[in-house]
Amino acid sequence: MTRITIDPITRIEGHLRIDCEVDGGKVTKAWSSGQMWRGIELILKDRDPRDAWIFTQRICGVCTTVHAITSVRAVENALNLEVPLNAQYIRNMIITAHGVHDHIVHFYHLAALDWVDIVSALKGDPEGASKLGATLSDYKANSIPNIRSVRDKLKTFVDSGNLGVFASGYWGHPAMKLPPDVNLLAATHYIQALEVQRIANKIVTILGSKTPHIQNLAVGGVANAINPESQSTLTLERLYAIKALIDQLGDFINNAMMNDVAAVGALYADWTKYGAGVTNYLSVPDLPLDTKGTVFELPGGYIPAGDLSKFQAIKSYQDAFFRDGVKEAVKHSWYEYSGTNAALHPFDGQTTPKYDDFHDDGKYSWIKAPTFLDKRAQVGPLANVLGMYAAGHEPTKRHLTKLVEVASKVAGAPIPLSALHSTIGRIAARAVRCAVLHEALQNQWQLLLDNIAKGDTRTFNRPVFPKGEVRGFGYHEAPRGVLSHWVVIKDGKIDNYQCVVPSTWNAGPRDQNDEPGPYEASLIDTPVADANLPLEVLRTVHSFDPCIACAVHMVDAEKRPIVQIKAM
Repeated sequence: MTRITIDPITRIEGHLRIDCEVDGGKVTKAWSSGQMWRGIELILKDRDPRDAWIFTQRICGVCTTVHAITSVRAVENALNLEVPLNAQYIRNMIITAHGVHDHIVHFYHLAALDWVDIVSALKGDPEGASKLGATLSDYKANSIPNIRSVRDKLKTFVDSGNLGVFASGYWGHPAMKLPPDVNLLAATHYIQALEVQRIANKIVTILGSKTPHIQNLAVGGVANAINPESQSTLTLERLYAIKALIDQLGDFINNAMMNDVAAVGALYADWTKYGAGVTNYLSVPDLPLDTKGTVFELPGGYIPAGDLSKFQAIKSYQDAFFRDGVKEAVKHSWYEYSGTNAALHPFDGQTTPKYDDFHDDGKYSWIKAPTFLDKRAQVGPLANVLGMYAAGHEPTKRHLTKLVEVASKVAGAPIPLSALHSTIGRIAARAVRCAVLHEALQNQWQLLLDNIAKGDTRTFNRPVFPKGEVRGFGYHEAPRGVLSHWVVIKDGKIDNYQCVVPSTWNAGPRDQNDEPGPYEASLIDTPVADANLPLEVLRTVHSFDPCIACAVHMVDAEKRPIVQIKAM
């Protein structure tokens, strides 16, 4: 038996350590450990609830809008406050554009290099790669000159002895098996994706005033004033500029990204056998279409044991099924609960650190262990796509069918829906969700325009905080899965605040019953060709798109500076 420790995991956000025991060429046991202390909840105590979103979106430099949106939803839920339709549509456009940006970055710039051999791409033929692309779509950027330009750039890196951002990869690893022309086509789209993701971010910037860390939210709506006659507000000119950006995104997503993921998945079809792990899937509905959060463009719910026929929908922001189902355990986390050893509901959650080194059978992570209905659950694009598919969501079914058809064509054999319960399935679902979000972004733009045309320019309802205690929760289907914030407000001040985030669900350690979390469970039986080059372990971990800064947070109680940055 061999023990592998990868610390830190790179091409993610935050500090993650993965330990594995490998026996007979397969992982037999795994530990997922967040390596930073969580403290944002303590920072928020006794503050004005209207300010919470400004703090929470600084949890992370990647998952910014998602915490802002979820925070205001939590406070609005506590106050039973309605949100004007225009504000809902503007928020929806921000989070869909952010989701598109995030999914493009994840596949091309964070996960693809586990499957695509950049050095092998130098052996690819631009004409062959272009012809390959033409068999998949009519994407115009698959031209021979474009592909040759990328190959020449890669050659310049190699000839200089410096691979730049491609340094330290597992190039030539025996688990890498794409042909050179496929590697070259994927590398070309990697370079093109750097520009495409900026287009999505421009939409967030126009509506949110800046990115990262948008500035336009408020409990009760948004700060975007709508006045077609004033250039200082959200005008038709700005809205049509956004529409042009939305249209630019569609070509790349539908004709490059979807086909790349399908082709890579088909050529690594053996990886549909690995990485299933926890198959209780949890997602939440999103993109509210009314002022109360009872009608949504995108459905969500719970699937137990991977059985889509048992899907149970979550129907509103007041749904007790979700509200009462969430708990967090700390038996294997570096925290302690006062007065109990049981898992706690987030309304009663505590954030009291208790560090005691890394113990395989004891505490070994700064991440808590969430459960839904007292069981571990996987969240993320796979859970979301399966939930929407089970709910009969037409765009999801259409885009998923398209991807599976392309993959089956490349593989030369039908690929069943059950293949999604895997490492490759998580990556495929992320591409499907990207296409679904782009379509939803188009729809939300039209809904906003149509509502303004009716003469409705309202974007804000003023919140009123009662005396005594009120409780609320807000949720959002973020790029990495279910994100929820939970707030207890007493006399207008925050008494308790808890964030249960996607990477807490997935990266959490063993729970109160010693059941492994999704990362840990998904690594079991993963083949490892070389324990010194554990590429296979990274493939499965990266398929979740870890964001550890969201799951754990750090603060210095002595208020000493942690880092100094000088602006030049």
